[in-house]
Amino acid sequence: MASSGDHDEIIKSISDAPPTHYMVKIESFSLLTKHAIERYETESFEAGGYKWKLVLYPNGNKSKNTKDHVSVYLALADSSSLSPGWEVYAVFRLYLLDQNKDNYLILQGNERRFHAVKREWGFDKFIPTGTFSDASNGYLMEDTCMFGADVFVSKERRSGRGECLSMIKDATSSKHVWKIENFSKLDKESYDSNAFFAGDRKWKVRFYPTGTKQGTGTHLSIYLTLVDPETISDGTKIFVEFTIRIFDQLQGRHIAGKVTKWFSRSSSEHGWVKYVSMVYFTQPNSGLLLKDVCLVEADVCVHGITSAI
Repeated sequence: MASSGDHDEIIKSISDAPPTHYMVKIESFSLLTKHAIERYETESFEAGGYKWKLVLYPNGNKSKNTKDHVSVYLALADSSSLSPGWEVYAVFRLYLLDQNKDNYLILQGNERRFHAVKREWGFDKFIPTGTFSDASNGYLMEDTCMFGADVFVSKERRSGRGECLSMIKDATSSKHVWKIENFSKLDKESYDSNAFFAGDRKWKVRFYPTGTKQGTGTHLSIYLTLVDPETISDGTKIFVEFTIRIFDQLQGRHIAGKVTKWFSRSSSEHGWVKYVSMVYFTQPNSGLLLKDVCLVEADVCVHGITSAI
């Protein structure tokens, strides 16, 4: 018995009437297997204002662990012209011609929702390969068969905005060392390091020698800043793990802050308002300021990017 990807009702019927929307005739069907064509997509056809394709797996859809069956699906062919957040609800029937009786085996399932993530629905076990290949059944005659489809769009919906998170496998971190000299002569509110790349984006370290916000006058403030945030599209977020260190130049150690944050056009800077107290920073034995020089290192790793769909 045919089955779909889900355990729901499948209506199996026989009809003399051919499909009104699309038919595909496949000659030399056995050559698909001979040439290891596991998946065959037809040209697109229009139904209900959308373009569709039939998708056939002559020896079953391996990704669904389907064996000894022909798998047949309906797929939405071109979603690029549709607006973000689109959903199309459709009922469809898939046909197979019985060339002996000149009628059609038809499989129909429940109404399905086609959208960006799930563009394909159908039947993993449309027909057993043994039944299909037996010429006495009329489905495959002289190595030729005919499949078809009817599609009835029941409703459309725009679900508003959506997003896609792409995590980055084996993400690599980028290190940037910044030597700040003549610290006692720094007279601006903030200073930026040179730009450096991490995860295909440019970054800077921003340093407030006399602090900012709640840290003003008592602490050093340090931030990681995304360069040119205006070039990031709305709805895009960058998931970043970063560490900022100031080295103890006497003991070969360091103090460090480590966090994970989402950066975006509207949130392009993250860090520490009270990174280290000025009292500790300026103590000669802390080693953080030696000969009026301090060494700052940023270690930045981009782990993922969310984009609007």
